[in-house]
Amino acid sequence: MLHNSTVDAQPATHPGKLFVLDTNVLMHDPSSVYRFQEHDVFLPIMTLEELDNHKKGVSEIARNARQVTRTLDEIVSSVDEAIDQGIRLDGPSRKLASGRLFLQTEAIAGDLPAGLPTAKADNQILAVLIHLQRRYPERPVILVSKDINMRIKARALGLQAQDYFNDKVLEDTDLLYTGMFELPPDFWEQYGQDVESRKRDGRTLYRLKGSLCSQLLVNQFLFQEGERPLYAIVRTMSETGAEIETLTDYTHTKNSVWGITARNREQNFALNLLMNPEVDFVTLLGQAGTGKTLLTLAAGLTQVLEDKRYSEIIMTRVTVPVGEDIGFLPGTEEEKMGPWMGALEDNLEVLNQGDEEAGDWGRAATRDLIRNRIRIKSLNFMRGRTFLNKFLIIDEAQNLTPKQMKTLITRAGPGTKVICLGNIAQIDTPYLSEGSSGLTYVVDRFKGWEHSGHVTLQRGERSRLADHAAEVL
Repeated sequence: MLHNSTVDAQPATHPGKLFVLDTNVLMHDPSSVYRFQEHDVFLPIMTLEELDNHKKGVSEIARNARQVTRTLDEIVSSVDEAIDQGIRLDGPSRKLASGRLFLQTEAIAGDLPAGLPTAKADNQILAVLIHLQRRYPERPVILVSKDINMRIKARALGLQAQDYFNDKVLEDTDLLYTGMFELPPDFWEQYGQDVESRKRDGRTLYRLKGSLCSQLLVNQFLFQEGERPLYAIVRTMSETGAEIETLTDYTHTKNSVWGITARNREQNFALNLLMNPEVDFVTLLGQAGTGKTLLTLAAGLTQVLEDKRYSEIIMTRVTVPVGEDIGFLPGTEEEKMGPWMGALEDNLEVLNQGDEEAGDWGRAATRDLIRNRIRIKSLNFMRGRTFLNKFLIIDEAQNLTPKQMKTLITRAGPGTKVICLGNIAQIDTPYLSEGSSGLTYVVDRFKGWEHSGHVTLQRGERSRLADHAAEVL
């Protein structure tokens, strides 16, 4: 397996770390073997065995397992000599990593505590870790696993263990971009002298200069409360300053969207993004009851049925059950997705109550018209699709991995608008956390792009009961 020559290959004064990878790390990020820079990576034989057990099927896990196997084949095929000296990764990784990859090439007798069954894969990996730590006392040998119990077990045995952090966009989700910036109270006194203003389409544009501009991003919302409240959006940024534009006031009934008006500042910001044809990609974060789905559907129906800007609404979401699964469902793709789309039904009911004078017949006709313009799609059939002039809503987007998110967003063809909705505090997908969710990933990567916008909705607007429950439970 590892001979002393591998240690000699490293300078004796500063031997690099040796990372032992658990299977779930490889299946979570198929390129993880290239993510450890100058350090060495070790794969126990049990990890390869578990990869082999997961490679069949069409799930994301099976696809990743096959991708890892292809990556490992590429690495092993890149050398002619014996692999027990470790395989240099700088070639196969195209200079991403400069360490070596070691595969377990000999049987290891496990020295595990008597209570741990040796047949279990996790325990065999721990036995390998103990063996490596004894063989290389001068090198830090660290287990990398997404499995919390595995890390706890390793630490209980006196071994080093850590989570796989490379896919984390942010360590602390409190630092996640909110899409908003509160102007200082002395904003007008400090910057008012250099401000140029002009009118365009009934809105005011201000050109700002000064140190504040370096903190702003394109399509970020600015607000100042008080006697003269200001709500604006950053339109353009340049080296000399920034241009900001006042917003359409969607809290006023004359600007209502499908009978819906914004109930708070953040909802007003969200509707300004949803109704803007220049913004192709919108992300809305917020806890349950902040109005994400309702605002998005209202904006979608207005632009599909009244403005004719998009041909139809397509709605999709990740089908991760919160409780026990209810087995196979009968019917077509839309009928199978029906139970997952309760949120859609609830919101359509609210939107359909808007017209008091229409009567039952009128409302029934409107309901049928809406039904014809909303398509419910499963994520499983998204590969290879291209959506033209569609209003695509991805609900519960926090349950998507960054890779799945990329697959979905790249479906957008000309004239399509993509809206991602979610609450990163409610993740149901195994091994995904707030920091590594696909939703966190796109919010961070798209900030500052002129055709995308983001708002974190703060206030729940469901009912006093729901708001109180969110606070105390």
